[in-house]
Amino acid sequence: MTLLDVQSKTLIEIDQLDQALAQHFNDKLVVQTALTRSLVSFQANKTRPVYRWYKYKEAFSAALVEYFLRQYKIERGVLLDPFAGSGVALFAATALGLDAEGIELLPIGQQIIATKQLLESAFTPEDFAALQRWAATPVWELTDERARLPELRITRGAYPAETQDALEHYLAAYQQENERVQAVLRFALLCVLESMSYTRKDGQYLRWDYRAGRKSGKKPFDKGEILRFEPAIREKLQEILSDLTPPAQPGLFPDDVVSGKLILHNGSCLTLLPHLPADHYSVVLTSPPYCNRYDYTRTYALELALLGVDEAGLRKLRQDMLSCTVENRAKDLLKLNPQWSAAIAAADEQGLLQAILNYLNAQKTAGALNNDGIPRMVKGYFYEMACVIAECARVLKPGAPLVMVNDNVRYAGASISVDMILSALAERLGFCVENIFVLPNGKGNSSQQMGMHGREVLRKCVYVWVKE
Repeated sequence: MTLLDVQSKTLIEIDQLDQALAQHFNDKLVVQTALTRSLVSFQANKTRPVYRWYKYKEAFSAALVEYFLRQYKIERGVLLDPFAGSGVALFAATALGLDAEGIELLPIGQQIIATKQLLESAFTPEDFAALQRWAATPVWELTDERARLPELRITRGAYPAETQDALEHYLAAYQQENERVQAVLRFALLCVLESMSYTRKDGQYLRWDYRAGRKSGKKPFDKGEILRFEPAIREKLQEILSDLTPPAQPGLFPDDVVSGKLILHNGSCLTLLPHLPADHYSVVLTSPPYCNRYDYTRTYALELALLGVDEAGLRKLRQDMLSCTVENRAKDLLKLNPQWSAAIAAADEQGLLQAILNYLNAQKTAGALNNDGIPRMVKGYFYEMACVIAECARVLKPGAPLVMVNDNVRYAGASISVDMILSALAERLGFCVENIFVLPNGKGNSSQQMGMHGREVLRKCVYVWVKE
């Protein structure tokens, strides 16, 4: 039997197991026309005050949070987001009067959330006036001092010389302000770094414009307009100011809105979730990293560098985050938490998952994968997610829902039904699967996958599980 015959036979087995699982969840898989791609992505935040400030591409919309809180009539209690990102779920929930807790590993997400909290609770009219001055005039041009722009190897040469010069004057000038104003001025800079650079976030890496003078990809990439420093930073500051309430009453929400309390835990959810109280949260609403090889330590490298992350820190972040990129090493999950044996057993015994892992390992042995780290990444993703699911079941109140946005993926011709595999694990770990809402329009697989294995539309879903 040839390698192609073995591959074909294994893919047929995977397809049969996938169909069996689809039959099991037949009445749960529901196409939900209300869930548009805009709603489950950052797109719907683009014109929304406060949420529009920083373009966090991996975020879902505030409208999605509001939709599910209304659907499940959750009007009090505490929302938990173990993959908080830029804090959309946290701020949308607290704006409706709920308390919210989040866990976030990446310093860029932590900084976005902290700055919005600062503006909501601690900013003064004098601080507001200082921001207005910076938005109205190029204050940084009035100083001869410069502060060195922090760099990583992968961000060196990211800006035109004129922009880097202005950046270093800006960094020096804002240090003359108080800590609160400094924080907002630094945040505004984080919001516009990419638009002023030669780079663009492109999933697994930073893509470089040909004008940077460095090779990036097989053919030259032109990102289009590269914004100049002064108009970019002043426009962002003006946008932030326009979204705030008047200076006599600073904050993100009017006085007549009783907002909830927001707590952010900085670090990995695999480390922090086991320390949260049991039977405490009224809803978990989250979107974990997808199993799609995206390396956020690379795509957010400009921001991480500005926030002081060095090379060693970058490598540590990459290993601490949920396995979703080929450079993730296997984690010793039982060493992290001996209580996760049931979660690991659930993954060990999930038939479709094991068939996919066997297939990917066989492809690796045959030299047929474009990266040998794919089987390790896929295994790590599902085993770690099993532990996250087990912890969510532990910390939720009985009868409380977990709402999760996620995508299906495809590797080496094998479609991976992330939605059904995770839902099957959830059933083993204390949840009842209420719905797997399918977006009306799926997403295509990569051009490489299409070229080798044909086009296949992959489901994009929102899962709703309820704690038994």
